Amino acid sequence: MRRSSRQRHATLLILANFLLSGALSGCATNYNARDVEATPIQIAQQEIPETELLDVGIVVFESAELTDEEIQDKGTNNDIRQSEAHFIPCHLRNTLQRSAQWGAVRVMPEENASHEVLLTGEILESNGQELVLKIKVTDASGHQWYEETYRQEAEGAAYKDNIPWEQDAYQDLYNTIANDLAAYRQKLPPGSVKQIHSIAKLKFARDFAPDAYGDYLREDDEQRLTLNRLPADDDPHMARLMTIRERDHLYIDTLNQYYDGFYAGMWPAYENWRKLDLTERLARDEISRSSLMRKAGGALLVALAILAEATGTGAGPMLNSMMAVSGGQIFMSGINLSKQVEMHSAAIEELSESFGADMEPVNLELKGQTYELTGSAQEQYQQWRQLLQQIYLQETGFGPPADDGPDATLAD
Repeated sequence: MRRSSRQRHATLLILANFLLSGALSGCATNYNARDVEATPIQIAQQEIPETELLDVGIVVFESAELTDEEIQDKGTNNDIRQSEAHFIPCHLRNTLQRSAQWGAVRVMPEENASHEVLLTGEILESNGQELVLKIKVTDASGHQWYEETYRQEAEGAAYKDNIPWEQDAYQDLYNTIANDLAAYRQKLPPGSVKQIHSIAKLKFARDFAPDAYGDYLREDDEQRLTLNRLPADDDPHMARLMTIRERDHLYIDTLNQYYDGFYAGMWPAYENWRKLDLTERLARDEISRSSLMRKAGGALLVALAILAEATGTGAGPMLNSMMAVSGGQIFMSGINLSKQVEMHSAAIEELSESFGADMEPVNLELKGQTYELTGSAQEQYQQWRQLLQQIYLQETGFGPPADDGPDATLAD
């Protein structure tokens, strides 16, 4: 028994809806992230007293190693991600400095006890069209201020009139992070800033002289620190350690000069890459939509021809054959457009191969000797911390002789 005309039409509508819905659906990144809108930076309206300022350390960001499949899908690579892991903290540091809400703001190769507020971040998504960052902020006591994932989409206008050090395509995201950080600090209970200052100093002292200062801080089960007691104002060992701490900060400032050079050198190429990446992504998305529509339309024509032939409702075998041929041609044109998508992705990947973040050896003169620090920024900083430890031991008369010191080598 043949189905009614209404039933056949319903079948065709269901088939058309199924095919076209697949063509119109897209795949977007799905993070539990806060979407950022247009956000001006909140600059302190009056100068904050120095005793109320907190230093901020921004650790070089993390980014999960991308697989070959992810590299192909995301249109980026691990070299770019490594570069962005330095670029993004530098621009965030500049944004925080412009807010005039903080003391010294430094980018650091790794976490340490030198800073009162520590900001760590992870790059979840980064390209010319979208930036997703996961940010965590803690203070010297180990208290986590907050953890938040931020997301911003960029359009073509976002790449107009940008200024290195000040204005980035994702500046609203940077401004939002800076505003959130300042808002949290402003809500701290009275006396909290002074306590954070004291804990940060004692953490540094405890790292270098655990026997002398190990019991000045009390640590709970959650690794949160509180003050147990304070050293005397005229404690000579603490004064010496604070001098070493200043040297540590000065070295991190030296590292920041290197990061700044990399940031400034990367800006033009990175900005151009992101512009082109956005153009490529928009073109690729448009081609993908067109390709899927053509495939869906072609498949629908083929299905209609087959259905018409099977039910005897077509206008004749010749028309059915024409529908099938036309559908096949449209389907093939969709496949050809998909190849263009692959070409766009390859163009993006080709632009990604020139980024890197190697660090030249650093020569430092201390106590009449010149030391050479080599390796990555993180390796050099570890050598520097060992060197500071050795200096403290020498100045206090404790510890092994100089020959048993850090791995840093004497420069010629």
